[in-house]
Amino acid sequence: MEEKNLTNETMWDDKRFHSLDYELKKQYGHKLYKLSLNGGMSCPNRDGTIDTRGCIFCSEGGSGDFAAPFGIAITEQIEEAKKRILPKIKNQEQLKYIAYFQAFTNTHAPVEYLKSIFTEAVMHPDIAILSIATRPDCLGDEILSLLEELNHRKPVWIELGLQTKHEHSADFIRRGYKLSVFETAVNRLHNLSISIIVHSILGLPRETKHDMLLTMEYLGKLPIQGIKLQLLHILKGTDLGMLFENGYIDDILTMEEYIDLVISCLELLPGNIVIHRITGDGPKKLLLAPKWSGNKKLVLNHIHQQMKSRNTWQGKNYPNDNRVI
Repeated sequence: MEEKNLTNETMWDDKRFHSLDYELKKQYGHKLYKLSLNGGMSCPNRDGTIDTRGCIFCSEGGSGDFAAPFGIAITEQIEEAKKRILPKIKNQEQLKYIAYFQAFTNTHAPVEYLKSIFTEAVMHPDIAILSIATRPDCLGDEILSLLEELNHRKPVWIELGLQTKHEHSADFIRRGYKLSVFETAVNRLHNLSISIIVHSILGLPRETKHDMLLTMEYLGKLPIQGIKLQLLHILKGTDLGMLFENGYIDDILTMEEYIDLVISCLELLPGNIVIHRITGDGPKKLLLAPKWSGNKKLVLNHIHQQMKSRNTWQGKNYPNDNRVI
């Protein structure tokens, strides 16, 4: 692989950050499509293990509002998900997919059950990667052994919902675990050569821009492979939504503030970390605020335009960043 210093003329596939699309095309030679699957699991923050209320921002779908309904076999879910996206794909040669277990906590179940559903997904010939969204406090020894075994068959990604490094914010959103638990999970997964993607929410109540950038600085020093930057969506039916409707949440980011924040975050992150997301689109029927986030394409276009006009890029403010493209 040719190494180059990142300059204004040599960006990641004409972008100014290390996008997931670029990374997958580099590794596989073509785009991979994500299929949201439902393993039917709950969450220790909902089933009484830790709490019964869930995280303050979490909807009834548990961040899996676009996933398949539970009760259908994994292979059938894969085939149904393929049918939904195939009409949108122009070039259907060499199609491969990412099996994404998204809703709630996808390692919060007996290991025998996890082995059955994850193995079924991995063994599907069209699946190239297994991606599992979970919590760092739901990665016991047996589960880690299973993930290591699966990772020898096909690449396994573990997505950890950290959201913030700050304990005061973690308490407010009812995350339910300490930062030290997250760090232990990251180190154990890293030692097993399992790819780690961290979710971070931008715009949490009571967090300043400085607070959010401290989270980015923290994540940039960890042995992780990817980050999802997620705008805070305030949704109907959540405790955060009720606080908003009753006037207790009023520090909602404008689109301009969010774009500036995302760019500042990218500038602090090393260029080897893959950016899996720089915004998000919650279900419009549930979205209370910010309303502008419903136009995801507009937000993305403005981020790209601003990065170009500011002549900036991922890692610009990361010290000693030897970027490879």
